[in-house]
Amino acid sequence: MSVVRLLAALALCLGVTLPGIALAQDMNGLIPMQRRGEILGWEAVGRVDLPGGMCTGVLIAPDVALTAAHCVYDARGDLIPARGILFRAGYYRGQSMADRRVAAVYAHPNYVDDTSGRVSGASMVFDVALLRLAAPISSSEAEPFGIFDGTLDDLPVTVVSYGNGRSEYLSRQSECAVLRRYAAGQIVFDCNVTYGSSGAPVFARTQGRIRILALVSAIAEEQDVGRQGESYGMALPERVAELKALMRRDDALPKVTTGARRVQVGQRMTAPGGARFVRP
Repeated sequence: MSVVRLLAALALCLGVTLPGIALAQDMNGLIPMQRRGEILGWEAVGRVDLPGGMCTGVLIAPDVALTAAHCVYDARGDLIPARGILFRAGYYRGQSMADRRVAAVYAHPNYVDDTSGRVSGASMVFDVALLRLAAPISSSEAEPFGIFDGTLDDLPVTVVSYGNGRSEYLSRQSECAVLRRYAAGQIVFDCNVTYGSSGAPVFARTQGRIRILALVSAIAEEQDVGRQGESYGMALPERVAELKALMRRDDALPKVTTGARRVQVGQRMTAPGGARFVRP
């Protein structure tokens, strides 16, 4: 796999259209949810507001949101304190179905943060984080989504995200395709994502229900001939199960170990060699 770029949230927050990203092209295939009624059924997808930036996230439990691990690290490669993160379910033009501060951050311990804005294929499969919310969000406000754990059978997928030029409302691409799947867990899509879409859920339908197949992690480099328009994510069942186990173990620890927990769960690791990618 070739180089892909992690989508920077800082420029998005500042309202800057980044070089090489054409807004008209970004909207191809996307349905902007510009009215509150259009968000119905998708309220669990929310904006993750961070110090100096933003990502996309999604509820998987009343008090747990899922997003990309690289979203919860700052420019120095340090884990962002939970108190600096706000999850805004169904955010739309300054309002949301529910706002919750984050009480704890659980980035996958095998994720390797790279301050260059790139991610290796080996690390991409671990680009997953859980945000424990300070208080649960009721199902009447936003119904959490489950994790897809089945056979895709080449069916189309759906992505719902915020992004550069559309940070004030959700956009949905109702149909995009899975191009390739790798044994290690990487998934390649042709879904339309951009800066700020990191952590956005890619949905698949199974047994008549919508489930989260993957999270948006990265996009191909512009110079990567033959790969333009590709976006990258990861299989989720094992990663989410591992992070939930960390949460349960953390719950069993005395509160005095809180400081040690953050180092253990979100510690920065030394990047190995291998193929490189760039994050949304």
